[in-house]
Amino acid sequence: MTTFRRFIVFQTFLLWQGGFLFYTAIVVPAGTQVLGSAAAQGAITARVTEALNLIAVVGLLAFAWELNSSRDSHVRRTRMRWWCWGVAVVCQCVLFFAHHLLTAFMDAERMSVTITPPFYPVHRLYLWASTLQWLACLVMLPLTLAAWKAEDIAS
Repeated sequence: MTTFRRFIVFQTFLLWQGGFLFYTAIVVPAGTQVLGSAAAQGAITARVTEALNLIAVVGLLAFAWELNSSRDSHVRRTRMRWWCWGVAVVCQCVLFFAHHLLTAFMDAERMSVTITPPFYPVHRLYLWASTLQWLACLVMLPLTLAAWKAEDIAS
């Protein structure tokens, strides 16, 4: 069961964080260039972020399973992992809320922004929450790998 749990955690992490990183680093700039504007790319992003947010929930659940099942004897590392997980959960709540607001500021087909003044501050909040969540996960991953190594040595 330990191997299966770790496999699920690792795969969901790769899909979630790898997908996020690939989308932000490659797809958004390419889409903006091909479509000719950030606004046109935003119509795609409005849809993709729905999937990324759902994948994040699966990733957070997988990490919660891992943290609850872990037998890491290093208390400080376990606390740090829970803290990172908590930050990621709070950020995900902000992302769901901000996404809901951003969608409300767009037309029904989500092709363009119709309520401009509040859109950009909320979008900035979304970007900051995404970045903070990514950083929390960036810290959580090596801590998790170290916990797995410690568990394997202990057993």
